[in-house]
This record gives sequence, structure tokens and C-alpha cells, in this order.
Amino acid sequence: MRILVSNDDGYLAPGLAALAEAMRPFGEVTVVAPEQNHSGASNSLTLTRPLTVHRADNGFLFINGTPTDCVHIALTGLLEQPPDLVVSGINNGQNMGDDTIYSGTVAGAMEGFLFGVPSMAFSLVERGYAHLDSAARVAADVVARYIADPIPGPFLLNVNIPNLPYAAVRGIAGTRLGKRHHAEPVIRSESPRGETIYWVGGAGSARDAGPGTDFHATANGYVSVTPLQVDLTHDEQLPIVSAWLQRNHK
Repeated sequence: MRILVSNDDGYLAPGLAALAEAMRPFGEVTVVAPEQNHSGASNSLTLTRPLTVHRADNGFLFINGTPTDCVHIALTGLLEQPPDLVVSGINNGQNMGDDTIYSGTVAGAMEGFLFGVPSMAFSLVERGYAHLDSAARVAADVVARYIADPIPGPFLLNVNIPNLPYAAVRGIAGTRLGKRHHAEPVIRSESPRGETIYWVGGAGSARDAGPGTDFHATANGYVSVTPLQVDLTHDEQLPIVSAWLQRNHK
């Protein structure tokens, strides 16, 4: 099996090294990751300048672009053969609920999915990499389960892992995305030149964190696995909008 590994925290991130090592027993591993941290980059592609690929001392390839750039370039010309699986992470912090819209970790995996490759995004719930070894073992468990019992067709799985010792993880649960409250207000300050500057505020707290959600599963010691899709069509609202367009407005 050929596995492409990427992330959004950059090629020097501990989570990337842990995930790549966890994947090696399954086959040929290639790492293509951003040169710098691109958290919150979502699915952005760099179209205003050329991108370069370099090889680090540990063999990882890194690109001066986004997570999506990395996977896109890998799949459209960098790799001699397409991978059988794309994995992204292990992210330094959760990607649950509305986070998935902004997440570079999820975006890296989503790019693989858009190219028809089974893809998974892995994130630790709390920042700081506590119990990263446990999270890597969980990632290996999920991939091993897929290899032993494949899910039909391309898929995109968003996996969030609580920061717990491996023996304390209570299990793996299929979940839906929860929802957050609105983000915290921006933080206003002043630059050395006297200009007003703004820092984006922190993510809001969980608003929909009931049973069945990713928030609920991880809060109760379970690994959350949420299947994602890319189609943003609001199917229930489509006939309403169509009827609205057909009405005679004056």
C-alpha cells in the first residue's frame, strides 16, 4: 500500500512525524507537508506565485504552500504513482464541528478525496501533543481496520482523538459534526507604528454537543470518526429557492 502523509502544522511538527511513523508498517510512506504552519488555511490553493519542493534531512518533502497545495501537487505530478490512501495530521488541536470548514488538516485529506483517493484527517482534541504516542496508535488502528475491512468507494473521515493514554481510550464511535457558538470577538491592539491591528478571536464553545456528536464522543473518552462530504447543496431549501425564482416579482 502507498500512503501519502500531509498536515497543516508544517513539516517539522511532532504530529506529522508520529503519523508518518505509525503508517510505515502498512507500506510505502511519502510525506509532503507545508514548509510553515498553515492552520486555518482551509482548501486554499496558491495561484499567485510558483511553489518549490525541498527534501528535509529526515526524507520528508516540504512545499512553500498550503496543505491543499501539498496534496494537489503530490497527486498531479510529484508522485510517480498515485497513493492508495491519504492521511493528514496529527493536528495540534481538535477539528470538530464548524472547525472543519477552516481546517487545513481536513483540507489536506479532502484534496485526496476530491481526487478519488480514500482519505483520513487525524487531530488531537487538546493542543500541546499530550499523549501523542497514543493518538498515533489510534491512527494506526483506524487504518488497520480499513485495510482489513475496506469501506467501499472513496471516503473522507475526520478523526478526533482525546488526549488520553491508549489504555484509557474507551473506544471508537461514528459521529456527526456538532456546532459551535459564534467565535470570540477580535482582539484589537496597536502596532509599533500606531496602527490599529486585529487578531482573530478564539473559536466559540460547543453549542450542539449532544449524544451522537463529535464533541460528545471525545468528551466521554471516545475517538470520534465523522464521515464528511463535499457537496454543499442545501437539498431541502432547493425547491423553496426554485419556487421563489419562478414567482412573478414586481
